[in-house]
Amino acid sequence: MDCSIVPLENRHGMYLVSTTDFFYPLVEDPYLQGRIACANVLSDMYSLGVEFCDTMLMTLAASRDMHADHRRIVTKEMIRGFSDLAYDAGTRVTGGQTVLNPWPIIGGVAMSVVRESDMIRPENAQPGDVLVLTKPLGTQLAVNAHQWLHQPDKWQQVTADTGLTEDDVLKTFATACESMARLNRSGARLMHAHGAHAGTDVTGFGILGHAENLAENQKRRDLVFRLTSLPILKHTMSLDARTPGVFKLAEGRSAETSGGLLVALPSRDAALKFIEELRAADGKDAWIVGHVEETKAEQARSTALLQPNYEIVEV
Repeated sequence: MDCSIVPLENRHGMYLVSTTDFFYPLVEDPYLQGRIACANVLSDMYSLGVEFCDTMLMTLAASRDMHADHRRIVTKEMIRGFSDLAYDAGTRVTGGQTVLNPWPIIGGVAMSVVRESDMIRPENAQPGDVLVLTKPLGTQLAVNAHQWLHQPDKWQQVTADTGLTEDDVLKTFATACESMARLNRSGARLMHAHGAHAGTDVTGFGILGHAENLAENQKRRDLVFRLTSLPILKHTMSLDARTPGVFKLAEGRSAETSGGLLVALPSRDAALKFIEELRAADGKDAWIVGHVEETKAEQARSTALLQPNYEIVEV
């Protein structure tokens, strides 16, 4: 699923866990872009409950279409942002590759050598598990709305359709940026503390897409991951409504960048304790978004559903 897990033949009982990802620019601040990219790379590892990363490699493209002075500043700041967040995560960048490209790109590889007990494989969900999400949804729309501010014709139409102000969009964008640049490391640690049965991170397929992937990866074939409540960034639902079928936030399909962990915990009590301790560690909320149930219907594999008339929690 989220990471490659390879047993090390010459080191009995040890595994190499690795993952990779990269991004084109999402935000105007190259330092922030570097931090978001680093958080996103590490998130795959955190979704397995692997809290410690041994080393990272950086994948970098400097823009050949930029003026040389601009290229030097942007590239340096992306590197600094990525490296600073790697340091915050208790790891460091030890190598990588740089090329020239029309657009700047930043990303990398995260690797760790672990024991089986260091991981929570994403395959052991059980009926009665409670699903928790550790970051709000709607980052794609928040980023796009911020870009529309600089396109007068489009922004005028957005305002006419939604009644949103520039201040509304700037506040939502700021919340999204903080979320995207925040590590999921505390969530990884708490997965172990509260007996998580499975987890994944929510990125490009949207919450329903990743819930489907997680369900299909289960050992059991008789499970339904039912999403009943979605935490969504303020104003993004109204932005989604003005472009039906484009972003699909209301359908649980909107792509997220460096999104939260979707974790299957063994009970509501475990879920509430997970949320309480995550709030204490990071100063941010998490939400119960659904549950796992057994189905009597004959099916080839477990699946996920977004419940009709699901609850929206505006963040």
